[in-house]
Amino acid sequence: MTRDEIIEYWVTSAEQDHRTMIHLYEGKDYHWSLFMGHLVLEKLLKALYVALVDTEVPRIHDLLRLSEKAGLRPNDKQRDQLDLATSFNIAARYPDYKHSFYKKCTPAFTEENLRTIKELRTWLLEVLEKR
Repeated sequence: MTRDEIIEYWVTSAEQDHRTMIHLYEGKDYHWSLFMGHLVLEKLLKALYVALVDTEVPRIHDLLRLSEKAGLRPNDKQRDQLDLATSFNIAARYPDYKHSFYKKCTPAFTEENLRTIKELRTWLLEVLEKR
């Protein structure tokens, strides 16, 4: 695959996950919606990594580390948001965190964090477009 094809793969997959994130929220599957939000950001960061660094993406899920490896310079607020979104991956996936995370994912908590994920998504897409 060419570099552009790999980028397109990651962006298309992120967009599919974005739609799934919204459907899960609408279906009141709040913790899974936030998990999918993490995947949206992870895939966009991997697209940026391919665009800016190399076609072999790091096999990591830590959003802040991915952003740094891609050469991005998130501000302090974005750094905190990326760290928080990374926790959704861990909390939704591992049984010892899952129950407490499920209880934490009220409609208000989820809506607030999905808004943040959407803001980060917009930022990452803008960076990708400007490359």
